[in-house]
Amino acid sequence: MSKIFKQVFSTMLLSVSCVIGLLIFTAPSSALERPLKTEKADKTDVKGSFTVIFYGGGYGDDLETLVILDSEGDEYTLEPYVPNFDLVIKKGVPAGEALKEAEKFINFHPSFRRSQLSRILDKTGRVIAYELRPLYRPITFGVSDVLDVNYWPKEGGKVKVTIKLIPSIERLKLPGGLDGPAGGN
Repeated sequence: MSKIFKQVFSTMLLSVSCVIGLLIFTAPSSALERPLKTEKADKTDVKGSFTVIFYGGGYGDDLETLVILDSEGDEYTLEPYVPNFDLVIKKGVPAGEALKEAEKFINFHPSFRRSQLSRILDKTGRVIAYELRPLYRPITFGVSDVLDVNYWPKEGGKVKVTIKLIPSIERLKLPGGLDGPAGGN
């Protein structure tokens, strides 16, 4: 019995290894793609004209709020992977005005502490856009930065933007979390 078990187990292990190897080597390159890097920026670095993408801010406790300043005139177009009704897009906005509107947009939450400006870099290290996100009082949520945002390069100069809450904050929104039903009524 144990000899048969060993043969069956070896065959299954070999089959699984072959399938994994096949998936790795035949996967499209985008499956192994890494998101673009971001790094902190200073407001004095922001120059030029931008397509400003306002995301979230739809209700008083909307933590999933972010502004992207997509540089105009380059080969990249940032496309948030979110419902269109959560977006407002303004084109041709000068840097100073874009930053002013972005700051106003993200600082509505009662736990807002300050903003964080980051530059988004292409694979060569060139700045293609900026991101302004709210940071909250850590006493409220346990962390200041509640967002998980990634910039995924795609074909044709498109950059897919994924925006979500970090898992510990997302759990607060589930039933039984802070936003869940209070019960008893």
